[in-house]
Amino acid sequence: MPDLITPTTRLYRAWLDAHAEWGPGTHEDGFGLTSTDDVGSRAGFASWVRRLGDESARTTCRWIIEDRQVLGGIALRHHLDEYVRWAGHVGFGVRPSARGRGLAGWALGRMLDHARLLGIEQLLLVCAADNMASATTIQRQGGVLEGIRDTPLGPARRYWITLTPPIG
Repeated sequence: MPDLITPTTRLYRAWLDAHAEWGPGTHEDGFGLTSTDDVGSRAGFASWVRRLGDESARTTCRWIIEDRQVLGGIALRHHLDEYVRWAGHVGFGVRPSARGRGLAGWALGRMLDHARLLGIEQLLLVCAADNMASATTIQRQGGVLEGIRDTPLGPARRYWITLTPPIG
């Protein structure tokens, strides 16, 4: 059974395995990696995990894990700022060997619940125009297509999800 957890240095090797499966770079959506993060060393990895924790008032990052394996990541950006206007409130990614199991949709559903608790009423989700797997995941969670726009990374589909307040 998968779980969503706060990033931790305890899963350094498991995270490196997932990172290696994607290949080099910072393209794993949902992990909050930047080009300046040194995740190849224990000290750099610990610094990156600490930075994610320090940014938790603005962004909630979670790892999708199962059996001590890191299967993916998801990040919820809490405020509609300039970055979110082109990248979206939520970024998610699942390592190639774990795709096709519904993990992204499951994790997105949990993050939508978290967004409701934060009082967020609408979320923008953006994916590459040709990424039909992500588009389908977003649509299944209630995403309504606004359109396709050019972004710094190429054409992207833009979806809005309207959240109802939590019950209780």
